[in-house]
Amino acid sequence: MQVQQIIGAASAATGLSDFGDPSALDALEHLVRASSEEARLSPAGAQRWMGNLIGIASNRLKIVDYLKKHPELLERPVDKPMFVFGLPRTGTTLTINLLSADPGRRCLLRWEALNPVPPAQSGALSTDLRCGAERQKLQMALSFAPEIAAAHFEEADSPSECQYAMQLSFCAQIFDSTLHIPSYSHWLLHEADYLPAFRFHKQLLQLLQAHNGGQWTLKNPWHPLFLNELTTVYPDAQLVMTHRDPAEVVGSACSLLRHVRPMFSDQVDKKEIAALLLDTFDLMIARQNAYRDEHGEHAIHDIQYAEQLRDPIGTMRKVYERFDTPFTPPIEAAMQKLMNDKPQGKHGKHVYSLEEFGLTASGVRQHFKDYCERYAIPTKA
Repeated sequence: MQVQQIIGAASAATGLSDFGDPSALDALEHLVRASSEEARLSPAGAQRWMGNLIGIASNRLKIVDYLKKHPELLERPVDKPMFVFGLPRTGTTLTINLLSADPGRRCLLRWEALNPVPPAQSGALSTDLRCGAERQKLQMALSFAPEIAAAHFEEADSPSECQYAMQLSFCAQIFDSTLHIPSYSHWLLHEADYLPAFRFHKQLLQLLQAHNGGQWTLKNPWHPLFLNELTTVYPDAQLVMTHRDPAEVVGSACSLLRHVRPMFSDQVDKKEIAALLLDTFDLMIARQNAYRDEHGEHAIHDIQYAEQLRDPIGTMRKVYERFDTPFTPPIEAAMQKLMNDKPQGKHGKHVYSLEEFGLTASGVRQHFKDYCERYAIPTKA
């Protein structure tokens, strides 16, 4: 696998050649090298991975081209975007889904994250043909990999993650979740410059809001890794962090990667998955701690997963109060309807065990003892 193969295939597919900021190609170099040398790709996995990278590169080419033809979109503001984050499996999906019920908000939808150009016409976010095509793909995925849907499922027109915006710059944690690529992981966590990726992230939002606006409300568990860069690009960002018993977080996150990685490799090491996630979670906690230490404890609004399960509407009311946003009866009714229509566990129960990854609940809780104490996270121990 070579970078020039990916660039050539994407250019041939789109008829385009301008990738914009060259930092994206530097990031792609790191990713392709690690994928080729470390990922232990199966033959089918290598084909699938190559197709993924070509698709991402093609989307980037189309975004750059569209914005060159419509430069006025880059003059439109992205005001007070809300970013929901937290360790994976802490309720970020529940939070963003509830927030998405507010008609005044604008979320990054799954189908448009994967196929963003051109932006949907006004009022067509759920009726665009690309949404229908993604809906069909998801139905096929449900039949082929129901265990992944039980762990994490997105409807075609439901909120997705900023991972898909960040991956357009090849600077995203989604890659080292999917493959065992330690050199890319090290580069991403300790050497990468996230600013170009966030600048492109904003350009994507400016494109997508061309005909369908609202207060951008976004979700990505991994944002604690780069809050300084995020708030450099979005200085008026509203930050919301979710928290959950780390024994449940680590077990669930490990299990999700265990289900995803076999799509690309026949050699999946569960202890490698556990080590990667523990190291990454440590860094996420440390960096968001440092952000609070610099900007004040209330720079980030906190949500406890246990409280949110007990009182989801009350939890949302606190979010709106924190950011001086009216929490009106119609908004509350829309959130309640969403919970009634899409109950948790709709696609099955996600079953996992820490022990299969060489971990124990008591050991994980001890590992994250300081984190749990600082944020008063209830645990089952």
